[in-house]
Amino acid sequence: MQRKGKMTEKQIDSTYLGETMTLKIYQTENYSSLYKYNLCIMQDGNDYFQLGRTATFSDRLHEAGKLENTIFVGIHYLDKFDRRKKYHPSGEQNEAYIKFLAKEVVPFLDDAFPTYLMGQTRALMGDSLAGTLALMTALKYPHTFGKVVMQSPYVDETVLQAVENANFMDGMEIYHTIGTAETAVKTTDDKISDFLAPNRRLHEIISKQNTTYTYHELPDGEHTWKYWQKDLPNALQAIFGTE
Repeated sequence: MQRKGKMTEKQIDSTYLGETMTLKIYQTENYSSLYKYNLCIMQDGNDYFQLGRTATFSDRLHEAGKLENTIFVGIHYLDKFDRRKKYHPSGEQNEAYIKFLAKEVVPFLDDAFPTYLMGQTRALMGDSLAGTLALMTALKYPHTFGKVVMQSPYVDETVLQAVENANFMDGMEIYHTIGTAETAVKTTDDKISDFLAPNRRLHEIISKQNTTYTYHELPDGEHTWKYWQKDLPNALQAIFGTE
């Protein structure tokens, strides 16, 4: 299916990361500077556009009137080692990458597009370790990012403690999924990990917070794009839906 909207690329020379980062930006077919737009910023950006079919779902949902005006922004990684350094809670560049998102990407997009300039109109979205990054970034900058989509996030004690100790989750909107078959997932460091049990624990902790929280366990769902793609329209409508 041919995309109806417009895909552009923009570069940011990041002071925090010391490298040039590329943003892939998808605007709706009827984009106009006369309208205001939500922002959905996706890590694993190329995967969300290619494997997740985000642009296609954006076209369909906007055309059907089921999605508020939303601009999708994808940011990708160089390789699996770069991804781990930036996305993992203990990664060498994790803190710098989170600052890059909050202090460089958001001001850039707010300057380039007619956005609402409010945290509740900005979402961070990611799968696996990228979902972990989305949550951890929103916890550190809750007034900048008010919405989170995490599909099968990596969860460890650092993540659980961060949520337990969070002081500013009031009003945050979170969409969280995990597959029931994600009990032996091969991670980027070539280890095998159970994702299901830690995600269930995360669910218990978030449920105690004053958030708008949607949690689904995908029956027989595995740690693959086959399941994340299928669930993506539900995720998008949960955070930016018109109903």
